[in-house]
Amino acid sequence: MSAARPDSPWQLQAKAVLKWTVLVLPLAIMAGSSVAFFLWSLEQVTLIRFERPWLLYFLPLAGVLIGYGYHRWGKSVEGGNNLIMDQIHEPGGGVPARMAPLVLLGTLITHLFGGSAGREGTAVQMGGSIAGTWARLLKLENGEVRILLMAGVAAGFGAVFGTPMAGAVFALEVLMIGRLQYEALLPCFIAAVVGDWTCHQWGVGHTQYHVAFTSAGAFKVDIVLLLKVIVAAAAFGLASYVFSEFSHSLSGFLKKHINSPLLRPALGGLAVIALTFLLGTSDYLGLGVTSPDPNAVSIVSFFTSTEIHPWSWWWKIVFTVVTLASGFKGGEVTPLFFIGAALGNALAGLLGGPPDLFAAIGFVAVFAGATNTPLACTIMGVELFGAEHIVYLATACFVAYLFSGHSGIYLSQRIGVPKHRRGVLSPEMTLRQVRDSKGPSKKNGPMESDKTREG
Repeated sequence: MSAARPDSPWQLQAKAVLKWTVLVLPLAIMAGSSVAFFLWSLEQVTLIRFERPWLLYFLPLAGVLIGYGYHRWGKSVEGGNNLIMDQIHEPGGGVPARMAPLVLLGTLITHLFGGSAGREGTAVQMGGSIAGTWARLLKLENGEVRILLMAGVAAGFGAVFGTPMAGAVFALEVLMIGRLQYEALLPCFIAAVVGDWTCHQWGVGHTQYHVAFTSAGAFKVDIVLLLKVIVAAAAFGLASYVFSEFSHSLSGFLKKHINSPLLRPALGGLAVIALTFLLGTSDYLGLGVTSPDPNAVSIVSFFTSTEIHPWSWWWKIVFTVVTLASGFKGGEVTPLFFIGAALGNALAGLLGGPPDLFAAIGFVAVFAGATNTPLACTIMGVELFGAEHIVYLATACFVAYLFSGHSGIYLSQRIGVPKHRRGVLSPEMTLRQVRDSKGPSKKNGPMESDKTREG
């Protein structure tokens, strides 16, 4: 008998496309459906909090409940987004199925009682948890598990923000600073698009943002305005750095000095209550996307109001860092949107720029600096605000990325291509290792405890 003819290159590609389509479609549908339920639930608990502001007084008790739940059932998933990244880099123990329900419940409790947190971390962890469970059921090899986990991240991210193209690129870009993981391009693209489509099929929508400012013509660039954007982008990058370092440092400090996982969130809840009374406003609680009070500051208000709020960005940093570093659940990205839009609003007043355009570029640029994903954030800006301002959006994202240095909210992120050559950066060094190398002690310093911090 003659030997079987080997498959031609196009046949191999066709088989690969079919294989990953079959593997990813169920994952994307499950992730998109889970995110739809999460977004619907989050909207309901947020409305309840708006109607019953006294719920804030129970935030410390809610923190104890979350702390107990993770201490009792969630020790294996405390790493959050960092755990998913570690498993993508080096598949081994897998992502436990319990991650999804625990982070979902913890996030809803956090928002119900007024904690300042986001939703990206929850969506990404749900997508990763579903992908990990799906991979175990199919008994996939480590290389396939790695790609499927990336697809889970893309599905969760694309669905939660309604930005499928950004979700696909985010999953490719976030793992390694300066390097894209192209081997997962097709699975991530399919997962992000189908996950977002599934979420919409459940009738769940997303906030619409509008930039009224228009250039002299489509894609025309005003050099003076571009220079102002560059100056603002440097500030956005520094704000990203401050948020990341403040968050990791406070988390490490609390874990070093307060051993009880129940006491840390209880104290964090008390601190949030005290900050709310100190400022005399509840504007910095919860997501901060919208507010029933027309006079309140929110992400939407920074696009629609010409009033300048010089310090709102700083107070949102403080509220969010205290909430998440003490052990409450959620994510950092929506608060980063708030911080960026608020800082853009403040800088527009200082530099004489259009407030809505500066709110838009700050929205994506602070996120780009904190996650080291300038390409994904540029695409997100186009998906959310339109392509007309792509030059300003891209400039802001890449400048902020450079000015944020080798820092970020995900400590398991690895350095593929360093942003600069100063200091000693080993190949594929993680941001955790970069921070530990700067600390007073590699063994007992507060940075070491950041390994289990929520990502």
